[in-house]
Amino acid sequence: MTILSKIRERSMFLILVIGLALFAFVLDPSTISDFFSASKVNEIGEVNGESISRQEFAEALDAYKAQTGNRVSEMQAAKTVWNNLIRQKIYETQLEEAGITVGEADIMNALYESPALQGDPRFQTSGIFDKNKLKEHLATIKEENGQEWAAWQNYMASLKNNIEKTTYDNLVAAGLGASLKEGEAQYLTENTKVSGKYVYVPYSTIADSLVTLKKSDVSNYINSHKDAFQVEASRDIKFVKFDIEPTSQDEEAIKAEVAKLIEDSEVNNTSVKGLKNAVDYHEFLEENNSDIALDDNYKFKVQVPQVIAEEVFNGKEGDVFGPYKDAGYFKISKVTKVTQLPDSAQASHILIPFVGAASADATVVKSEEEAKATADSLLAVVKADKSKFADLAKEMSSDKGSADKGGFYDWFSYNRMVPSFRDFVFEGKEGDMGVVKSQFGFHVIKIDGQKNFQSVVKLATYGRKIEASEATENTVFQNAETFALELANGKNFDEAVKEKNLSSLPAIGLKSLDENVPGVGNEREIITWAFDKDAKEGDYKRFDVDGGYVVAVLTAKVAKGLMPVDKAISSVRPILTNERKAKMIEDKISGSTLEDIAKSTSQTVRVATDVNLQSPTISGVGYEPKIVGAMLNAKENEVIKNVAGDKGVFAFVVEKKELPTALPNYDTFRKRIANERKSKTFQMYEAVKKAAKIEDNMSSFYGIQ
Repeated sequence: MTILSKIRERSMFLILVIGLALFAFVLDPSTISDFFSASKVNEIGEVNGESISRQEFAEALDAYKAQTGNRVSEMQAAKTVWNNLIRQKIYETQLEEAGITVGEADIMNALYESPALQGDPRFQTSGIFDKNKLKEHLATIKEENGQEWAAWQNYMASLKNNIEKTTYDNLVAAGLGASLKEGEAQYLTENTKVSGKYVYVPYSTIADSLVTLKKSDVSNYINSHKDAFQVEASRDIKFVKFDIEPTSQDEEAIKAEVAKLIEDSEVNNTSVKGLKNAVDYHEFLEENNSDIALDDNYKFKVQVPQVIAEEVFNGKEGDVFGPYKDAGYFKISKVTKVTQLPDSAQASHILIPFVGAASADATVVKSEEEAKATADSLLAVVKADKSKFADLAKEMSSDKGSADKGGFYDWFSYNRMVPSFRDFVFEGKEGDMGVVKSQFGFHVIKIDGQKNFQSVVKLATYGRKIEASEATENTVFQNAETFALELANGKNFDEAVKEKNLSSLPAIGLKSLDENVPGVGNEREIITWAFDKDAKEGDYKRFDVDGGYVVAVLTAKVAKGLMPVDKAISSVRPILTNERKAKMIEDKISGSTLEDIAKSTSQTVRVATDVNLQSPTISGVGYEPKIVGAMLNAKENEVIKNVAGDKGVFAFVVEKKELPTALPNYDTFRKRIANERKSKTFQMYEAVKKAAKIEDNMSSFYGIQ
């Protein structure tokens, strides 16, 4: 009924809207979609008047995710795709203005030159790349218009973008160079040395308390340097994190439960074996819901948890140890086997892969049975004559990393090789030969050496993760709810934190497409809440996060554009403070000689020797490029004063300028300048991008206006 009454209340408004739309449609049917701003709704940005639609962005995003195998986060992918689309449209515009078009022929030529495609057996005839085979393949999958064709389209689109970028960069770089005169000037500037005397008055000689700054001073500075203070929209929050962590009581309860699994027990009048008497360890771990899987590898002493290592290696087969705490678990371990193994070995092998093996490429055609038969035949040959092993490895092994060395692997540790290979080499005897299967194929192995034999054990280990109990989780939830309720009742966030002896953390400058909240982790929901168009400073919310709860309060909203004064104070204050101090120091300076100036400022006259711009450091002061530059351009024997540097105010006299030895030719320096200019393609792009008219509403794709 409420909805119907609202419709009735607004009926005249609806009639007016529909009437205007129909009128527009009569004049021009195409305007009806414009009237309802359908096109604008479907746009998320513009580059120099060319729109970027939601569909275009979504398709590019899906293609990028597929290309990366979904190994990047949503926001990382979104930012990359957005920047790629902007770059693509900027380059297209620049090339169009230059009268250059990247066409289908350019893309096909790039395909033909691709090393990956040239080496693909599908596109070869007698081992040589065949363009016609590639064309036929593309024509076939285009006709089918399936997923493979879509993947090729994405690949060709990326090729087109790369060609456009390279073409534009080369076009600009071709127009960049340098003259011999510039090379000479560079040489002289870098290598001219100046010596003289100076008086240095550090800014630190004036206390900060003597400098008064107003907000209006900061505001004026920002307005005078607008380019340096442009910011994206951002949000500041404060939050308290309520972590769900096991209490000492939780730990004791888990430890007691694990301890019960050592000995046999009665469950519903049925005898249940404990770890001490268990024989099938896989079954034992599974039936008792172990949080860790059975590890059937041998363990050297350093690989056993150190809390039990000494006891284990002083024990015997069948001994059970624990419960003990290790890596966030309570564990019990049983020694199931004790033996002696080398800690390292040498071996040679010949790898015979089969279709479907991890190492198999397109040239592998043997079935598993055929590969096994080949390996067995090779084993028979090398057993009859060991001297043939190296030559057969070079000829037959698909492991090219070792084949050139006759299949030989020098000393390697127990855990380096795949289990079947490792077990044969470390559990066998030096000189043994045999065939084992791994995910890579069949290995014909010869054990060449073993050393450093020592005791090793196999352990059957049951583990229970140390987690908070349900009661503890409920308590933490209640604490978070109580804190949030106090905020709902009007209590100040900081006061509530102090009263409950909690700690709050700030998250400053969160951006609309951020994922990570410092101190919390990847919690996109918090970012989305902070950027909600209806959110106001002072608003709060409780969030379920990984491992607990967060109660956050929105403390500041910064709009896109010029940085607010409060945000800029920390960076502007030191600049303005030094400017004011420089003026105060200059007012103190009097006299026409360095000695008079030193006396008026209670400083001393110092000596600067062989200062140059290659390393603009003044002894006793530090890095001062402004002062060194001023000295290089000053006349000799003239007192220059009131020069503000990075660390203080200077007065100086240049007594000597030592020019470097003239060179017969400055082409080396000319080339260096030219190459530096041509290598700055990123700066070129950034300059063009800055000049472009870009409207960025990409965050609207994720519901943030």
